[in-house]
Amino acid sequence: MRSPDSVTARPGEFPRICAARKHCELGCVGVGFGPSRDVSAGVAGRVSFEASGPGKSGERDAGFPVGLPTGRVTCRPGASVVGVQSRLGSKLVLNHRVRTAAVATAAALCAALPVTTAQADPADPVISAHRLAADPVAADGSRITDVTYDSDRHLTMKVYSAAMDKDVTVLVQRPADTSVPRPVLYLLNGNGGGVDLVSWETNTDVLQFLNDKNVNVVTAIGGASSYYTDWQKPDPVLGVNKWKTFFTEELPPLIDAALATDGTNAIAAISMTETSILQLAEAKPGLYRALGAYSGCAGTSDHYGRDFVKTVVEFYGGGDVRNMWGEDDDPMWQANDPLLHAEGLRGMKLYFSTGTGMPGVHDNIQDDHIAGPVGHDPVMLADQIVIGGLIEAGVNWCTHNLQTTLGQLNIPATFDFQPNGTHSWGYWEDEFKKSWPVLADGLGI
Repeated sequence: MRSPDSVTARPGEFPRICAARKHCELGCVGVGFGPSRDVSAGVAGRVSFEASGPGKSGERDAGFPVGLPTGRVTCRPGASVVGVQSRLGSKLVLNHRVRTAAVATAAALCAALPVTTAQADPADPVISAHRLAADPVAADGSRITDVTYDSDRHLTMKVYSAAMDKDVTVLVQRPADTSVPRPVLYLLNGNGGGVDLVSWETNTDVLQFLNDKNVNVVTAIGGASSYYTDWQKPDPVLGVNKWKTFFTEELPPLIDAALATDGTNAIAAISMTETSILQLAEAKPGLYRALGAYSGCAGTSDHYGRDFVKTVVEFYGGGDVRNMWGEDDDPMWQANDPLLHAEGLRGMKLYFSTGTGMPGVHDNIQDDHIAGPVGHDPVMLADQIVIGGLIEAGVNWCTHNLQTTLGQLNIPATFDFQPNGTHSWGYWEDEFKKSWPVLADGLGI
């Protein structure tokens, strides 16, 4: 049973502070997390902690590095700890993006008020009733099999995909105002599919940015190295992948009915999944009104595009690309090349961005995005500059090709070519915010 003087912060909420209380539950896990510099600058004292692993107990300054399994942090008088619970499981992750001013304000509020469980906004009928607006079933039998209400703004669905014969975890952030039906933004993770805890939720503040926006934010977890396409055959490593069917035929009608949306959609993605969302938009015209894509490669069927796809599927994912689209001369490569079918993007609000691969503002050891299990990590920085620089130079070339193709077709689109920047989260966070007016225009908000 949770101690009455314990509190857990949840993702997307204003982080809760254990100010001068006995315990705050906190465990740290995942890739890309380091010391909470902003938090430690705004609090005093030290914290002692204990966890389930051997040699994982001790005492450190507030804002200690991550890497703990699960456990409890004991707040000594005068110390404050901020935690954010991951909805991917029972683990907790350190929120290293909370600003000092927010910490000070929250600490004052927390000290004055008793710690209570977050209450649902009564204006949201789904959250307040802990009941979806409907219990829909897609045409192929796909359905929502389970729902967890994580906070007053967040819920986690298990969606059974009939095409893949498995449950897919789907994370939802509800609109700021749910008094009328609202649109949906599908926010896709990159090559790891969010399974690796490298995601929009854990590596950026984009969900916080969207917190006051009137849009449902929907993110599916899974599909690492799959290109979110329909594979021809099951893969011994990557399994059955029918993600195009999932994103175009199975998930949207379930989301629309269960959350009582207004039926308007936009989609945004990074890296590998830029290719995916272009394919999805072209496969289902009218499904999305707007599209934001950052640091991806549209072409798949030329020599360069095939090599890029093979690197993602085989080198990073361990799969066999022949199970996806066949041999190099298989017509499926051209059938799934967004450049060859770019006419299908006409009528959408479009935003594309890329850097050049040269180091930029986020490629320094002090950047909050350069963080590993022991803090700001020079090895991670070197990887970001060298490998991330090479990848970004490649997608820069791809994005210029896409610009040329859309220009020849007279399809309007916004392109943001930055003079520097690597293939990394700091730039994607910036570009998402810059693209928001385009996405919001398409969503009608």
